[in-house]
Amino acid sequence: MNPSTSLRLRLTAIILIPLLLISLLVGIWQWREMRLQAEVLFERSLLTTALAIVADVARSGGDALSLETRDLLSDTSGGPVYYHGYAPDGVYVTGYATPPVRPATQDAQAEPYAFYDSTYYGRPVRVLRIHDVATVDGISGRFTYTVWQELSVRDALLRELSYGAFMVMAVLIGTVALVVWFGVRFGLRPLVDLEDAISRRSSDDLSPIRRPVPPETRGLVDRLNTLFGQVEAAMAAQTVFISNAAHQLRNPIAGVLAMAEAVRSAPSEDAARSRAGELLKSARHAKDLANKLLTLERASSGEALADTVDLAALLMRLSDTHRARMTARGVALSLALPVGQAKVQADPVMLEEAVTNLIDNALLHGGAGLTRVDMALSLDTDTATIRISDDGVGIAPDEVDIALARFGQTSPSEGSGLGLSIAEAVANKGGGSLTLSSSDAGGLDVALSLPLAAEADQRPAA
Repeated sequence: MNPSTSLRLRLTAIILIPLLLISLLVGIWQWREMRLQAEVLFERSLLTTALAIVADVARSGGDALSLETRDLLSDTSGGPVYYHGYAPDGVYVTGYATPPVRPATQDAQAEPYAFYDSTYYGRPVRVLRIHDVATVDGISGRFTYTVWQELSVRDALLRELSYGAFMVMAVLIGTVALVVWFGVRFGLRPLVDLEDAISRRSSDDLSPIRRPVPPETRGLVDRLNTLFGQVEAAMAAQTVFISNAAHQLRNPIAGVLAMAEAVRSAPSEDAARSRAGELLKSARHAKDLANKLLTLERASSGEALADTVDLAALLMRLSDTHRARMTARGVALSLALPVGQAKVQADPVMLEEAVTNLIDNALLHGGAGLTRVDMALSLDTDTATIRISDDGVGIAPDEVDIALARFGQTSPSEGSGLGLSIAEAVANKGGGSLTLSSSDAGGLDVALSLPLAAEADQRPAA
């Protein structure tokens, strides 16, 4: 059945179709039983009539039949009965002159009686042949009597019996169908009321549904309420993000505009060139902030994980990329890798961005005394941990929440305040976590943990 079919129609069909099939089977069985019953009644009426004829012939010598027997002959089972009798020597005794011919396979001396089908003037009949040893008008021996009736009489009796039974069944099925229809209609009324209540809500009303509902639909309503809460939270987070983004972009854009005005009003070419350098720096800062905002939004979205990422290969590539820059600033960069593979399910680009932000965070907030940044990868039973630690100024335990907040900074710097937020969003999206603590060297230790990928999922990243 099509999933879009009406629930009312589905329930009605689920109840009525088996009922109709059972009724059909019962009807076929009942018809066969009634047919057998009609045959038995038909043959018993022939036998009763035949016995009455035999008794009347023995009593009157074949001259006359009693009134009771003539009544049986005129309307047995709803139609006339014909008969024929002859003596042991084949001499006609009573009844119609020519009886129906018996089948060639039937024994003429069958005892004490036998039924068979034949034709009489082109019409099918049911025949009873019965034998009786008696003395009639001085003739002693085995007398043979034949009694027959048209099969249309039996069929009419069968139709009469069937009509009554099937009418009762039809009335019962119709009554049940009516009860089922109204029962389903009223039984689904709470769902209809719930649909009406939801349709009356405005588009911005995401409050939980408080209506009383049947136990069978309570799970659906609870799920709807959960979805409403998730949508409301997502919309609130989106609103906060847009507000923060607009606030944070306003200052860089204002700086770019101010520097552009300064370049235009520069008193000399050298001043213009100097101010153009500052303008370029401000523009790059605004671009970096915008890119990080987009990265954070992507990391926080519900997109599916992209691929299996080899963490060792990722860290070696990033180490090669950043070592020259850090050496130029007088900061040593080290890398420690474990034995064995460490693969996780993540977006390769986003994960690389997260680790890059952690390295940049160490450089921006490590302070003047920063001399080294250590990268290390460790493996647990089902977890891989990327650890970035430095010997800089670090942060106090009560400032961890500030550092992890969007645009949060524990001290003024040129950073956007989004690096740790992006790393945390990437970790959460991959089913892991991001933790901050003090390193052994007194600086900051950042640990990004992700669950290891299953062996069947460890395919190379695209």
